[in-house]
Amino acid sequence: MSIITLISDFGYKDHYVGALKGKIVSQFLEATIVDISHEIDYFNVFEASYVIEASYKSFPKNTVHIICVNAERTNGIEHVVMQWEDQYFITADNGILNILTQKKKAQKIAVINIHDRLTDTSNMNVFATVASHLAKGGNINVIGKEIESLKEIHTTSIMVSESMDEIKGNIIYIDNFGNCVTNISKKVYDEIAKNRNFEIKFKNKTINRINSKYSDFKTTATKTLKDFEGEYLALFNEAGYLEIAIYNGNPETVGSAESLLGLKFRDNVSIKFK
Repeated sequence: MSIITLISDFGYKDHYVGALKGKIVSQFLEATIVDISHEIDYFNVFEASYVIEASYKSFPKNTVHIICVNAERTNGIEHVVMQWEDQYFITADNGILNILTQKKKAQKIAVINIHDRLTDTSNMNVFATVASHLAKGGNINVIGKEIESLKEIHTTSIMVSESMDEIKGNIIYIDNFGNCVTNISKKVYDEIAKNRNFEIKFKNKTINRINSKYSDFKTTATKTLKDFEGEYLALFNEAGYLEIAIYNGNPETVGSAESLLGLKFRDNVSIKFK
């Protein structure tokens, strides 16, 4: 099975998602196409970066990922393909893939150089052509010129105080439930926490415990989980990042962490250890 996944900011109103799939199957009819998300905020490379980092682990080796967010090729930004963790990632060199290479060195990175061989040089057709080639087992060097590293582009990053008593991060993603995901990973938290007490601070709110799951509340004979609905909480999500949520929140009815706590993209969140 040859899997090609799609992440974009296209939405579903227009024809773009269908057109991209059409370009893929026109070149590789047997491809299995998986939609990861087409609801990335417009041009938001930080959201795209989080979504690919959170999702790639669910796919087998040799999966090809197309990330079409802020993907225009310009004088300063090239189209690239990266082999990393035995999977392939196709996008613009705009910072989306840096979250992966910060964890582990890429197996191979190449600047895509097939544009002069194509009559249709749109982002979609270039990405579809490269993805089809790789999904068929083709070599990166046929469609790109190998480079040492991605372009260094500033992305949101956490800060750890010199005294090792505080981690400062930001909201990098807000999901469909209104849960607010930070860039503070469980790995970093475990390295710094060392079983110390702590306070998670954001806006004018404080949380002093991390739930193991959304429903991780202490219930009694007189206090059930129903009584905790609307409580705000923190937990490490499936992707391993600290998340601020409302228990059983609903953005369309009772509200969510985003609406009730007033959290927004790039808002500050910190963990202060005692």
